[in-house]
Amino acid sequence: MDTSAAAEAAEILAQARRTGVNIEGLPEHLQPQSIDDAYQIQGLLIPLIEDLSNGKRFGYKGGATAEGPQKLLGIEHPFMGVLVSSYCLNSGDTVPNDACKAKLLEMEFAFRMSEDLRPAAAPYDVGGVLAAVGSFMTSIEVVDLRYSVGMAAGGAQVIADNSAAGFWVMGDEFTDLNIVDFDDHAASLSINGAFVVEGNCSNVLGNPLNSLTWLANTLCMRGEYLKAGEIVTAGSFIAPTPAQAGDEAVADFGTLGKVSVRFGT
Repeated sequence: MDTSAAAEAAEILAQARRTGVNIEGLPEHLQPQSIDDAYQIQGLLIPLIEDLSNGKRFGYKGGATAEGPQKLLGIEHPFMGVLVSSYCLNSGDTVPNDACKAKLLEMEFAFRMSEDLRPAAAPYDVGGVLAAVGSFMTSIEVVDLRYSVGMAAGGAQVIADNSAAGFWVMGDEFTDLNIVDFDDHAASLSINGAFVVEGNCSNVLGNPLNSLTWLANTLCMRGEYLKAGEIVTAGSFIAPTPAQAGDEAVADFGTLGKVSVRFGT
């Protein structure tokens, strides 16, 4: 994709964030025609998001880590986006109503890296990636989009819009990776005290460490890499679940505790 066209597309998406006014989609001549085009736009969008929100990148998010979301988006693989510090919250915090339109909830494990995973040693297997993980966290991701048609914009446009990254809500952090079975750990979501849905980490490519490994290797193929200290959200236990202004959502990870987020009115 021509760099000037990618930059124009990124600016349109950034403007939608600034104004809070969604668009139906990127203009036809600026729409990404490939996944590479989509990541090119995303790469130019991230500095604009950092500037408008006074934040800094601190990691990555994995998404579309189950067959259902991939079919919905018309892609055959997961995707990734960038986490920006100004959109990172702690459990119990409130998402301002005017800062998030879609309000789609996902329950996720996230991982903090303790070592770099540089391209020279790629490709990595799960064991090699796990050895570079320092801790894991429970979390809620609040998915958001700049498209009025939502996910119907298609995988490439969603990736261009930083893979639908909205807010990320961090729960408890654990340095002992052996306290959880990443092949099989359930969590449930309630909204305003009422049970909504249950999911399992096995829905994340069979094991969220598979998602982390995919992301690490994909970054290496693109000439980038995971760095010590960075956080990666691995993908959702459940399908994106809608919330409304004024709601309180609680993700119950069982023995690992709960994560909550409120939505302003």
